Amino acid sequence: MQAWMIWLAVAAGLGFIELAAMTLDFALLAVAALAAAGVAALGLPIGLQFVAFFVVAILMVLLVRPVARRHLTRTPAIPSGTAALVGKSAVTLTEVGRDTGRVKIGGEEWSARAYDADLVIPQGTTVDVFAIEGATALVYPQEAPWLH
Repeated sequence: MQAWMIWLAVAAGLGFIELAAMTLDFALLAVAALAAAGVAALGLPIGLQFVAFFVVAILMVLLVRPVARRHLTRTPAIPSGTAALVGKSAVTLTEVGRDTGRVKIGGEEWSARAYDADLVIPQGTTVDVFAIEGATALVYPQEAPWLH
């Protein structure tokens, strides 16, 4: 069996281990094995194949791994400002309709209008904030209006 085929088998084996482990480390080593396979395919001696494997492996671990880890472990953005209000519950302070109304969201009073333009939400109804447009909350009742 030729040396480049052995390196390809090593790369494939490392790839399968990576699929099971999901650590990114074995994938980087698989790339190093592919580099060694390329050197072997050129007909260079086994010593240079191992040098290529170790040099590429070290470069991958030192250069690629930190960048990839940073991107993979990035924390999700926490919504702030008006985006944090979407999905919150509110209570209608006045009747909320197509154009006017007031709601209380987390202790703050907001202008509001019904998300469904044909809907009129009575005062004192618990609603969900579906969106914020400018300084106006678009709300919809938590209970279906036809059940009242």
